Amino acid sequence: MALRDLGADFEHYRVVEFDTFAMKSYNAIHGTDFQTTDIRNISGSDLGITDTDKYCYIMTYSFPCQDLSVAGKQAGMKKGSGTRSGLLWEVERLLNEVDNLPQVLLLENVPAVHSEKNMPDFQKWIDFLASKGYSNYWQDLNAKDYGVAQNRERCFMVSLLGEWNYKFPQPIPLTKTMKDYLEDEVDEKYYINTEKAQKLIDKLIENGTIPKSRAEQSRAERYCVDFSLKEPRGNEVANCIIARYDSGIGNRKSDGSCVVERNGGTE
Repeated sequence: MALRDLGADFEHYRVVEFDTFAMKSYNAIHGTDFQTTDIRNISGSDLGITDTDKYCYIMTYSFPCQDLSVAGKQAGMKKGSGTRSGLLWEVERLLNEVDNLPQVLLLENVPAVHSEKNMPDFQKWIDFLASKGYSNYWQDLNAKDYGVAQNRERCFMVSLLGEWNYKFPQPIPLTKTMKDYLEDEVDEKYYINTEKAQKLIDKLIENGTIPKSRAEQSRAERYCVDFSLKEPRGNEVANCIIARYDSGIGNRKSDGSCVVERNGGTE
């Protein structure tokens, strides 16, 4: 999407993705028709990297984070461990099998990829890339520092084949809030009307996040709220969006945010 927005002349050349729904989403967004593929079942030749004197190949590899994230069991990404995050080392295998290396590699994962526990393996990965001739630069970046109203911090690494210097972009002022992304009309099936939801709203009224009545309103009718806490509060920058976004209203285990909407003086 970034290449598209920049007006670059590029082709979606190969995609290796095991998850059916992720592949459907990718195809829907980009107008492609790639099939699901298990990285363990392909070889370097399947990447089809040819004519590197004519084309610049950019390879992204966002390997599973479940065994790195603090929200998981933190089983790690050690080579040969068999963990989901350990699929990183399948990328090592592919890079060892290709005749022509991609000129640019882009890594994205949770910051825990370089935590104290995982740093030895992360460093081994960097050392491997250096041995293949890549110059490597990594840094944690947060979406809210680059124009998106979401508090999503991730580690990015740019690897450039050859001796190159690279600097990550400087942050830019955030001009959007969650309200800027909300649709005007929302299907009723997306509303949560439960006793626990009402208790959440009562707390928001009690702590002054939303007014008691429409007559007291001075802001928009929708209120963006951090509901990952026992004491919910207003939050115009969304928490990191998670896969199971429906989990928090009932058990308060969510990392997410919610939207409270007034309708004729009621919620």
